[in-house]
Order: sequence, then structure tokens, then C-alpha cells
Amino acid sequence: MARRRKRKGGYGLHQPRRGFRWWWPLGGLSGLIVLIILVLIGGYLWARGSLPELNGDIQLAGLKGDVEVIRDDHAVPHIYAESVNDAAFAMGFVHAQDRLWQMEFQRRVGAGRLSELFGEDTLKIDRFLRTLGIYRSAERNFANLAPDVQAVYEAYAAGVNAFLTTRGGPLPPEFLLLGHEPEPWRPADSIAWMKMMAWDLGGNALDEALRARMAQNLSAEQIGELWPDYPEDGPTVFASSAAHDLSLQSEAALDLPLQSEAAPDLPLQSEAALDLPWAALAAIFPPRPPEGLGSNNWVLAGEHTASGNTLLANDPHLGLQIPSLWYLAHLSAPGLDVAGATLPGLPMPVLGRTANFAWGFTNTNPDVQDLFIERLHPDDPNRYLVPSGSAPFETREEIIRIKDGSDETLTVRETRHGPVVSDIIGGSGEFLRAGHVIAFAWTALRDDDLSAQAAARIGLAEDWGGFTVALRDFHAPQQNIVFADIHGNIGYFAPGRVPIRRSGNGWMPATGWTGEQDWVGLIPTGALPRLFNPRSGRIITANNKVVGPHYPYFISRDWSPPHRAKRIETLLSDVASHSAESFAAIQADTTSRAAQSLLPMLLEITPPGSDAAHAALNRLTAWDHIMAAEDAEPLIYMAWLRELMRTLFADELGATFNDYWSIRESAISGALKPGSLWCDDSATAALEDCAWAASKALEHALQYLAEHYGDNMDGWAWGEAHYAYSDHEVLGRVPGLGPLFEVRLANGGARNTVNAAGFTIRDQEMPFAQNHGPAYRAIYDLDPLGQSLFIQNTGQSGNPLSSHYRDFAEIWRDGKYVPLLMNRAQIESASIGTLRLSPQ
Repeated sequence: MARRRKRKGGYGLHQPRRGFRWWWPLGGLSGLIVLIILVLIGGYLWARGSLPELNGDIQLAGLKGDVEVIRDDHAVPHIYAESVNDAAFAMGFVHAQDRLWQMEFQRRVGAGRLSELFGEDTLKIDRFLRTLGIYRSAERNFANLAPDVQAVYEAYAAGVNAFLTTRGGPLPPEFLLLGHEPEPWRPADSIAWMKMMAWDLGGNALDEALRARMAQNLSAEQIGELWPDYPEDGPTVFASSAAHDLSLQSEAALDLPLQSEAAPDLPLQSEAALDLPWAALAAIFPPRPPEGLGSNNWVLAGEHTASGNTLLANDPHLGLQIPSLWYLAHLSAPGLDVAGATLPGLPMPVLGRTANFAWGFTNTNPDVQDLFIERLHPDDPNRYLVPSGSAPFETREEIIRIKDGSDETLTVRETRHGPVVSDIIGGSGEFLRAGHVIAFAWTALRDDDLSAQAAARIGLAEDWGGFTVALRDFHAPQQNIVFADIHGNIGYFAPGRVPIRRSGNGWMPATGWTGEQDWVGLIPTGALPRLFNPRSGRIITANNKVVGPHYPYFISRDWSPPHRAKRIETLLSDVASHSAESFAAIQADTTSRAAQSLLPMLLEITPPGSDAAHAALNRLTAWDHIMAAEDAEPLIYMAWLRELMRTLFADELGATFNDYWSIRESAISGALKPGSLWCDDSATAALEDCAWAASKALEHALQYLAEHYGDNMDGWAWGEAHYAYSDHEVLGRVPGLGPLFEVRLANGGARNTVNAAGFTIRDQEMPFAQNHGPAYRAIYDLDPLGQSLFIQNTGQSGNPLSSHYRDFAEIWRDGKYVPLLMNRAQIESASIGTLRLSPQ
């Protein structure tokens, strides 16, 4: 057991002396009020014991050397250790101090064990993730890591567990509310959470299932129009960098089939698939992630900066929550000096900088998931057909424990493509009666996924060569990774495992028994997109298309529209010499290129209509396309698009519309073109045109806004409906008290502005509330005299009683930052505490 030295900071729990007797001078209601007040004060002081120790000395079993944890005035920990493993140990300890509940919740998501805490409400999610076998995969991945990397994850786990065994106060409020004690942390807990991040960033299985449902009523051409191709004039990462389009870099690639991004002519390869219960299958998937998950990053060589040194900006766009997904930290040890954004649960920064270089991620939106329709053996339901005959299902059992309920035994079958997901749906009998099941293929489920190895080694690299070597193990999810160093070099690499299919491109569920659409390999590492010091001196990625038509492999059709990429290009070109300040202005930009493109078309075809519609059209005609929180025009525009999506597509899509319903400017633009039949209301005998559709949608939008925000258009403001909403998955749901634990801040922007601020329009209660955005922003200045900057969206602490629970929120909303410090003298000059950890 660890021995604790005298405590110099924090809060203790004082026990009354033996024989103490309560005495109340007041009676009746006054006495009751005093009692309640004292209980509340006592409960508050006791609960504050869950806050971390910031000062003092603690001896811990498992450490090999002394460690100092200095927290600067923004509560960012700076860990100084004598070895990399001890730095990882301390990171685990500190994460547990500040984010223990978040870590517990996240690992239970990955392990499919939420129902142990929340009962049947989370059983659907647990069934799905147990079927995928996320945690089993994480355990196998850990076993395949190099010994030195295993040691890092083991040290991190030991640090978390050291906190659990030595903490002096109560657990954070969520544990008390649920009556739960956390189990010891395991290395697989960390890796499972990495896989859940890959789930959010590397999947299109939901859209495959949705398109399969649509194919029962729509033609292939109609479905293709709902997911338009990337525009021919849209920038690619390579074109924006003035780099030659990528060609084959590996002889091994020459024997593999090449693929096209074009949607296939036929919606499904098997006509039998049209009769399968795709709606039931779609219901088993976890909820769709917030719309528009993505990111921005860009990097400039010294020729484009005021200092003559490289500058790199990065702002990943993910779901907003409190506490933030990100935790800021700095780790220093021999061979290691890295600072940036960590994910609680992982030992090293995922994004950040070292003394020598900086890096940033955006998502490529890779197509790395496929649904395979497997045909059952006609005489033996325990076997399925394969190209050479038949094969038995592999089976395993999963026991799901349910709070206040009986355990559930889940029998999972697996095929050569992956786990059978159709077995867990209520309509699985329909699949079986049709003689089929659905298997799920995903690159992140491979036993040899070494992404955790790359994550542990990035910060140990010394230069571009070491950096790219480390990233060869980054398998899921594929990312656009930009690089800048102190020597003036800039680079780009898109590591990750992307499947090569024998035919097709993952547009629809594939036939599993013929082998015609099987995965026959992965894009070779040597053929993955890569740049180093392009002649333009700049690299820009914003989830836009990476490569042009001459690249021989299929990565994705799901590129984000090019609006953000084009806007960043424009803003970078408008300034001759950039600085951290000009980069900050770009990250805060809320001009909508999407509105600049679509709105003129709408204004041209829409008749004035009612007085309110006439006033709205006049406002939009004069609008500058800036999605400002204080203006009415962004609210009118977005409410119009919300209703226009419904007017154009709801009649044809029927039951599938709600799953498709989001602001899709490219689909709207295509639907409004001359000759399009989307504008016609199929429920009437008349043939309606697009002027009718646009006018109807505007009138409905204005009616909605008047009902919710009053009749006075001058009083409307985008920020009133569009507020950055960071909710707490447990405390935010406590009746009457939930808002105390959330953050709601009026905010500008939209999904396709550089300062991305997406929302879910199918949410009937809060259709415009911002639920995703740049939860982390960073500007890395590689000038030795420069100052790097970073920020995340809430605060460092996950404990609502901490002053650092939400102290970043308004700073983040306002486009401001805190300094990323790596100089010890600067760190110590404004520290709020120094905690010394030593071996027991």
C-alpha cells in the first residue's frame, strides 16, 4: 500500500470527536432550514474532497524514479520524469485525478458494459459493441505491440491504478450518484477507446444500410443524386499544394485491382438483397455521430510567414461534451518533450508539438467498413456459403450484465468477413427466412492493428523521417496528417489501412458468397498519399478530396464539400506574411462559402410570397453570408434549408427521410437544377416546380421561427437558436439540476464554415443547437522565439466542483487561446501547484 506524506494542499474530511452531541437552538421550520443549510454545506465540503491534490509529496508503488507534476495557471499539467515510462505513469495518475469519470464511461462504451451502470437503456449499444468485439480486439492488439510500447501502456495503467488505491477523498459525483466503484485500469481499456474514436471517424456502414433501404423504392440514379460526387472544380489536398498528382510508388501495388469513386450503376449486386429487412438492421447501430465530423489543418513554410519559420494550425471537429473530449498536457523525460491534446485514457498527446516539430490531424473520411450479405447453407443453418463451397460460423458467447435485471447471454457468430450483426436485431428472423445474414467488415477489427503503437511513438520521433516511420503503424482511422519542423520543413502523410476490393467501392452492401466484392488487400504503405516540402510552401486539408483522378486507389466517396478548404485557401492567399494572430483569425472565420454558392440560386427562383417572406428575401439579398451569432439572416437561411430538405426529399424517401435529413447543400443544389423531379410533390396530381418548393419551404420556415422567437424579425438572432451545447452524459440528465452541469453559449458559424459549428436538424427540440465543432484548436509556431497556442472547449477538470470545470468555455467560444508552455521557467512562474511523486 502506498504511504502518503503530509498533505500540503487540497481538502480533508473532518470527523466529529467521540461524544459530540448535536444541539439545535432553533426549532420548527427555522431549525429545518438551518439543518438543510448545514447538510448542504457539509455535503459540499465533503464532495470537494474529490478534487485533486495539486501540491505535496506522494509515494507510489510502480514508479521507478521521481516525477514532478507542475500545473500552470490554466491547470495544464507539466510532467517531468526520469523516463518515458514514468512520464506515462504520471499521465495516468493525472488523468485519473481530473477525468476519472470520463475515463470510466469511455472504457465501458468500448467494452460494451454500459448496462452494468445504466440498465436496459444502454443494452442496444452494448449488444452491438459486444458483437463487434471491440474489447476483444483491443486485447489482441495489445498482445501484438512491441515490448517497449506495451511497457508504456502498462505504466499508464499503473498510474491510473495508483490514484485509485491512494486517493484520500470521495470519488467524483458521478460515481456517488450511480453507487459505483471503478475497477483497476487495464491497457486494453486505452486501446478500446482508440477504436471508438476510429468508429466515429472511419465508418460508412450506416450509409450503406440507408442506401440499401432506399434501393427498395428509388432508382440507382436517384440514390446517386442524394450523395452527389465531389465537384470537379473542388480543391484536392495535392492540387492545393501545387504537387503533382500521386502515382504508384510501390511495385507491389501493380498487381492489385484499381477502383473508381463513381457510384455503381446497379444499387445492389444481388436482387435478393432488395427483400431484406434493412430498416431493422439500421436500428441496431449506435446513434449517428453529429453531422459534419471533420477538421481543419494547414501548414505554411517560412516563405509565407512573418518570422520566416514554419506555422501549423489544427482544429479537429468532434462532438461537444463536458468535460471536453480533450485534455491539455505536457510530458518531459529523456528523449521525450511533447505537449498538446491528450485523450483521457491514452498515455501520450494525440495532437501537438515537440521541441523539434508539430503535427495535426484531419479525417480523410475513408471507406473502411462494408456490410456483407452472407447466404446460409440451404441444408445447414450453422454454415454459410463461400466461393469454394461452405464454411461453419465461428461462435463465441458474451455475457452482458444488466443493472436491476438478469444477465443476458449473447451468442455471436462470425464469418470470414467479420461478426454477424443481423443476429442481434428483432427482425433477424426475416433475414434467416430469406436465407441470409449480414456480416460487418472493418479494418479496425484486425488483430494486427498497431495504431496504439503509433500513438505512443509519435512524440518520440526527432524529425520527418522518424515521424513517418512511427506513422506506418497508424492503421485506423486513416488521417490527413500535416507536419512542420524548426528546420523549415513541412510535410503531409495519410497513413491508415484502406481496403482494396476485388470489385465495387463499398457503396452498397456486398454479396459475400461469390467473393466478387471481397477485400483482396490494402493500399500499400508506399502508395499512401504523401508530400514533403511542396513547391507552393503550403498544405491545406479540410476533409476535402485528397487526390485527383490519376491516383490508382479508392479511398472514399464521402469527401466533405470543398467550402472550408476553399475559404482557407482564400484567407491564406489574402495575406502575404502570416503569423499566429492571422492563423487565429482564420480559425475563427464564420463566412459561409456554402451560402455564397447556394443562396443566389434560391433567391433567383423564389417568388416574394407573403409579407414576411418578402422581408426575409430582402434581408437575405443584402446579407454578407457571415454566420454571425447576433444576426437574424443566418437563422432565416438555415431554417429555410431545413424545411427545403423536407420539401424536396421527404415525399420520395418516406420512412428513410429522417435518417437522411441534414443540411446537404450539394444535394439541394442538384435538386433545384432545371429538369429535376425532386421539386414535385409526389403526393399530388399536379406537377410542382422548384419555385413552388422553395416558396413553400420559406413560408414554413418563417412560421416556425415566428412560433419560437416571436413575430419581430429584428429580434431574431442565430445565436439564440445556435448555441454551443456541451452536455454531461450523466449529470446533465438529473431532473431540475442538469443545466447546472452543462455549457450553453450563443455562437456563430455552421457546419461548412472554417469555424465549424454543426447541428442536428432532425432534433425536434433543438434543431440548431451546436453539438459538434473545433473542441480543440491549436497554432504551433516553430519560431524558437514564438509562442504556440492551444485551447479546448470546456476546462481541464471533469469535476463540477472545480474552478477549472468550464473556465475555458467562453475563451474557446471567442476564438482565444492559452499559451502552450514548454519552458520550465515560464511554467513555474505562474504555477498553481507542484505535486511530487516518488517510488515507494
